[in-house]
Amino acid sequence: MDWIEHAAELPLFYRILIIFVIAGVSHTAVTIIRRISKHILLGKETIETTRAENSEFTKRFPRTATIITILESTLTFMIYFVAFGLVLQEFQLSLRAYLASTTVIGLAIGFGSQGFVQDIVIGLTLIFSNLLKVGDVVEVLGHVGRVESVGLRFTVLINLHGQRVYLPNRNIAVISQFREGCVRAYVDFQVPEGVHARKMTQLIKPLTEALYSQHKAIIMGIPEYFGLQKTTRGGWSYIRYKFKVWPGQGSLIETNFRQMVLARLKNEFPDYADWMINITYRSERLIIKDGELIDKADTDDELQTITKE
Repeated sequence: MDWIEHAAELPLFYRILIIFVIAGVSHTAVTIIRRISKHILLGKETIETTRAENSEFTKRFPRTATIITILESTLTFMIYFVAFGLVLQEFQLSLRAYLASTTVIGLAIGFGSQGFVQDIVIGLTLIFSNLLKVGDVVEVLGHVGRVESVGLRFTVLINLHGQRVYLPNRNIAVISQFREGCVRAYVDFQVPEGVHARKMTQLIKPLTEALYSQHKAIIMGIPEYFGLQKTTRGGWSYIRYKFKVWPGQGSLIETNFRQMVLARLKNEFPDYADWMINITYRSERLIIKDGELIDKADTDDELQTITKE
């Protein structure tokens, strides 16, 4: 501390000059740190038109991007904190008194901002545990959306309507992840006796294509056709379509699509009944192997297909 005490004894002109030097060096150091951070996060992307959280690097390496942001903020705070203390020293304020007062103020702020601290702690937990990944479709606090970013204070989702939903990290208790970012709806159409499956397919297929064309934000992929299936017991046949649906939007399949298909089938086959159309939702199925219960992802290629027309 001898150099600080010696600087305090200099004439006023030199002390003002020292203040400007401290301010200039501090601003330059912070500018360099921020430029390095932006260069890493944005790369060759246009800095003026691209936000850091939307950059390709952030989407591919969200945890690394968050660590870089934390380091940038920490170094910036430390530089300005030390610089402000040195400036106060030139006004004959003891540096020890400055450090002591900031400690007391920091404790007071800490007690008054417990929620802020909780946000940071839980945010770091989410980042390093990889529970939320950018691009995942999840349900958090009753909100369904695609994860845009996981920060120290807020987790940001983009919902079906394109809205950004900011969720305070401290409130996140349960996270529901959707495999492949969707819910899979299987629609089975029972084939009446004496009716050829090809005829039913010709009636249903245009409606599936029209539904996808009209609601691409909800139907997250071209509907898949699995051909004619036959039950192992009961002896009846059915044709199956699979829809990848945005979570929570199954009513589009259960009401609109079902009613349209039923009306068309009844027009062609007057005895066709509502119960002959079954809709199920699947993501995982339980399999017992060697006496143990195993969770196994449902694979569509294991379905018994008689013919695919």
